[in-house]
Amino acid sequence: MSPSPVDPADVAVPDGRAARWTGQQQRRRAEFVEAALVAIKQHGPDVSTEQIAAEAGVARTRLYRHFAGAHALNEAIAARAESMILEALAPVWDVSVSPREIIRTAVTTHLGWLTENQHLYLYLVRHSVATAAGDNAVNDVKRLISLLLIRLLDEYVEAVGLDARVTQPLSFGLVGFVDAAAARWVSDPGGLSLEEMVDLLATSIWSVLDGVLREVGLEIDPTVPLDLGATSA
Repeated sequence: MSPSPVDPADVAVPDGRAARWTGQQQRRRAEFVEAALVAIKQHGPDVSTEQIAAEAGVARTRLYRHFAGAHALNEAIAARAESMILEALAPVWDVSVSPREIIRTAVTTHLGWLTENQHLYLYLVRHSVATAAGDNAVNDVKRLISLLLIRLLDEYVEAVGLDARVTQPLSFGLVGFVDAAAARWVSDPGGLSLEEMVDLLATSIWSVLDGVLREVGLEIDPTVPLDLGATSA
């Protein structure tokens, strides 16, 4: 028996309402996440869900109509924090400027973000908030920054002939060092000003890089941009 013909009237035709509803949900979720960031800044890393809901101007139960529990909300907060850090650091990775300028700009930007968002950083650490990928949010951010640094170092490696195998452990080591030192300084400056801390970290980073380069007989002036095009030609 041949199948009955399909009546066009029985076929669901998208009218745009589902798409509009999805877009509205996404916008509302984004608004709640922004409200959470404000609440964290005001109340500290131990902010409650009730305080976040109050900042958003809704009841706690209304908040969870858009998030499947506290974990989903925290996951969204972690994703937003991750994008904030990477947005702040994105302009730093410019190989057309000198190594010293790249390092100082990166350190200054990182310290500035931590100073401005100390409660958010501590919130991510204390709650062990995970990203959608399942990694701890702070570790995930450090991994992404390390990958950016690897990309930057790879360009120098190709230009100066350094062993490419060193870039990954070197990048992760430097990012871990800066993150730990910066987080400690933000919570307890110990009398060091921002400028002094930038000088300390930037000098330390270059000392490590310079030591690696000298091991293979390379001496690079950190104040002079490396002409990658001319070097690799």
